[in-house]
Amino acid sequence: MTVVHPIARAWITTGGTGAQNYDEFADDAEITAIIEANPHSALGIEMPHRAPGSLGKSFLDALPDAVARLAEAKADGSYTPAEQVVVLYRITAPGEEPAYGLFAMVDTDQISTRADEPGLVIRNEDVFIAKVRERVALAEALGHLLSPVLLLQTGRGEELHEALAAATESAGAPAATDTDQAGRTHAIWLVGPGPEQDRLTTLAGGGELVVADGNHRSLAAQTGNLPRFLAVVTTPRSVAIQPYNRLVSELTTSGAELLDRLRAAGAEVTPIDGPVEVPAAGGTVHLRLPGQGYAVRLPHVDGGPLDNLDHTLVERLLLRDALGLDPGDKRITYVGGDYPASWLTGEVDAGRAELAILIAPVTVDDFVAVNLAREKMPRKSTWFTPKARGGLVVAELAG
Repeated sequence: MTVVHPIARAWITTGGTGAQNYDEFADDAEITAIIEANPHSALGIEMPHRAPGSLGKSFLDALPDAVARLAEAKADGSYTPAEQVVVLYRITAPGEEPAYGLFAMVDTDQISTRADEPGLVIRNEDVFIAKVRERVALAEALGHLLSPVLLLQTGRGEELHEALAAATESAGAPAATDTDQAGRTHAIWLVGPGPEQDRLTTLAGGGELVVADGNHRSLAAQTGNLPRFLAVVTTPRSVAIQPYNRLVSELTTSGAELLDRLRAAGAEVTPIDGPVEVPAAGGTVHLRLPGQGYAVRLPHVDGGPLDNLDHTLVERLLLRDALGLDPGDKRITYVGGDYPASWLTGEVDAGRAELAILIAPVTVDDFVAVNLAREKMPRKSTWFTPKARGGLVVAELAG
């Protein structure tokens, strides 16, 4: 039996509803601006308290607005229903290899978070529990899931890639397309019951599935007692990992004292002449303080590869030890790879932040190795691209 299943009742976009996922933004004002420019964007449902008509409400207080927006989207023809389908997914852009995936439902009881816990779905990062509670409340209010968990098929990834490529090539015109903020085209095709659907779900569930994006959404499925969650199963060949950086809005000490504390911990600190960029390789992180950038080689510690990942060292030595900040502190903003280094350093130069931390991306091989060992990645350490688009395929929850 596969752990990947058709969507019993799906709502398929007819166009215009696609959106970045709710957690892809460094600035909440961007969410409001996107919804204002496109009221049909699924962001207005996923982040109801950021929609122009609901500003000032808390997330929980804005949930009735989310319910109303989804009902309106169904009524006005923005979505059309489908039964017992999986959905082929292809993402293309000039100069890039196509990325492939399969929208489907995945068994929640297969989620594993440690080596002694059985299950084919590996969740790999620590989470922020407040975000999980919001996702649980949204699913309970809507009775639908709009934003998929991105799962990386590590066992039969190459077979799945070839099968999805062939299926989309022969599927004819897509059911819908959507263009994202980076200019990529997202296309979907429906596959109903039959041998092809069976073959695709078998391949998609044919090996260990690593959560590449959606740790909060997968935990919300567990916390909310959902038997299955909405996912896009993709392949290692379809993804890359971009940098995941940090902004600190307010330091707990002076910049000079921060550097002294890092040196005392064994770090090598070297001033950077010119623009501060993301490091080309791991082992060194780049900092931007007001007026000056620094390359910081953090000292390695006793332990395995996970203990010496740049993200682990930043979390422990820089944020916790040098600044006394818990990774969940509101003064820390996690900034994904869609934002260039110039944006982060510009926030510091403009006085809207006091520190930018630029970190080389984790490699896909390191990511898979850590997860297959059932070890946890540091929070917000992998920014996978291209990302699955929310609001294209909506799963209605039974009951």
